[in-house]
Amino acid sequence: MFGYPRLIYAGFVALTLLAGGLLVWLAPAWLVLWLIPAALVGVGAFDLASDRNVLRNFPIVGHLRYMLEFIRPELRQYFFESETSGRPFSREQREMVYARGAAAPDTAPFGTIRDFEAPGYNFALHSMAPKSVDARHGRLVIGNHQCRRPYDASRLNVSAMSFGSLSGNAVAAMNRGAALGGFAQDTGEGAISDHHRADGGDLIWEIASAYFGCRTDEGRFDPDEFASKARTDQVRMIEIKISQGAKPGHGGLLPGAKVTDEIARVREIEPGRDCASPASHPEFDTPLRLLRFVDRLRALADGKPVGFKLCLGYRHEFMGICKAIVETGIVPDFITVDGAEGGTGAAPAEFEDFIGTYIDDALPFVHACLVGIGVRDQVRVIASGKVVMGFDMVEKIALGADMCNAARAFMFSVGCIQARRCHTDTCPTGVATQDPRRAAALDVLKKSLQVRNYHDATVKSFLDIVGTMGLDDPDDLTYAHIKHRPEHGHAETFAEIEPPVATGDFLADRIPEAYRADWARARADSFAPAATASAARQ
Repeated sequence: MFGYPRLIYAGFVALTLLAGGLLVWLAPAWLVLWLIPAALVGVGAFDLASDRNVLRNFPIVGHLRYMLEFIRPELRQYFFESETSGRPFSREQREMVYARGAAAPDTAPFGTIRDFEAPGYNFALHSMAPKSVDARHGRLVIGNHQCRRPYDASRLNVSAMSFGSLSGNAVAAMNRGAALGGFAQDTGEGAISDHHRADGGDLIWEIASAYFGCRTDEGRFDPDEFASKARTDQVRMIEIKISQGAKPGHGGLLPGAKVTDEIARVREIEPGRDCASPASHPEFDTPLRLLRFVDRLRALADGKPVGFKLCLGYRHEFMGICKAIVETGIVPDFITVDGAEGGTGAAPAEFEDFIGTYIDDALPFVHACLVGIGVRDQVRVIASGKVVMGFDMVEKIALGADMCNAARAFMFSVGCIQARRCHTDTCPTGVATQDPRRAAALDVLKKSLQVRNYHDATVKSFLDIVGTMGLDDPDDLTYAHIKHRPEHGHAETFAEIEPPVATGDFLADRIPEAYRADWARARADSFAPAATASAARQ
């Protein structure tokens, strides 16, 4: 009943006491070494009173279990993980970013190690008449006829990451890299900090539900402060964050321990206190009011492009926004589609794992809806979800996007090693921390070059692949260019999987069956579904 481990510990205690007594009698000088087993006896006594079952049953040796558990992530990453099995990003993906950031060759020997026959595998076909794609196709203009100051953007930009989630040095390195490479950095919802301003890189200012950087004392939107900042030359576009991939439908939270005086000043909040963002915007609660808010921000920003970001949830809700576009005539300049596989800082595990729509499912739907209401040529669609390589850009643009944002890939470019300690303020590389000692390890000048190098090499890879497919313009990419391998049977193109939609079909009541029920539920005046005959029968 006492248990063998405890009997062994009792014997160890007895031997330790006996040895101590003998040393006192025979050789007192050796009592220094005796302190080691004596200390272990003390640890064991503490373990017997512990609230951890393992330590109570296995005093002293039970600590080995917790030691191995503590270093388990590192053991898996460094010793047991294959080149393609790592999550959320594989070693192969991380090594490619590191190589491109260092301007080193990113070639691989002896053929692919990927499983071509695995369900879910996406790939493209090449042409026997490849083309050379002009570098100018690595850029495009954002801004429709309602926008007076369109933005000439890169096809690849830094996705939303806030100062507070990232260290000041990480933000500064990305912004300097953006300035060097001619692309943009999304500020994230944490407002525009001095680190965003330091090197003059183009900014996409993200406005979220707490309105950091343009808020009243009560936490509501302050139009005057917004206008004064949005009209500065460095801010090129405004993005309204409705939801994000890592935690759709859930407000943000920056722990009080990370809310330094500097972050509090930038966000206009109290230092040292938890910084929570509400799940929904106080300024709008219907699709119609969202569109009016878009129009209001565009006017306040002196005609700069304004759009919104969301992780796709209920399909009828996005279709409600489409109906509001038709009803009001207000067309956003861009829509950022954030995939449920996204995320950079901390999020509730169940939201990361089970909530939201995967980007390869969301993009074709968003694209089809905009085509169906006849405004696809006026709205740029930005894909944001695990974009790392040039082929990722090809795939996302073929599935309905015009351009891409990347977050964690740019974190890798400034030194992130996927330690997955972003939420603990103990990031070992100084990327996702507010610890000044850890952040100081990140060399802004050196890492900014890696940011620029990674961006340039990835866009070049993207254009090279487009040419290999026999195209001379990325805008010619369609569903038919990406093949998807199902669990059973031959690979199919997305053109065979997704229902076809022609311009204006939704307005002419030519709605594919896959979309018809959600279109009937969609309302411009509410995110709640409309009552339908089919819903009533259910």
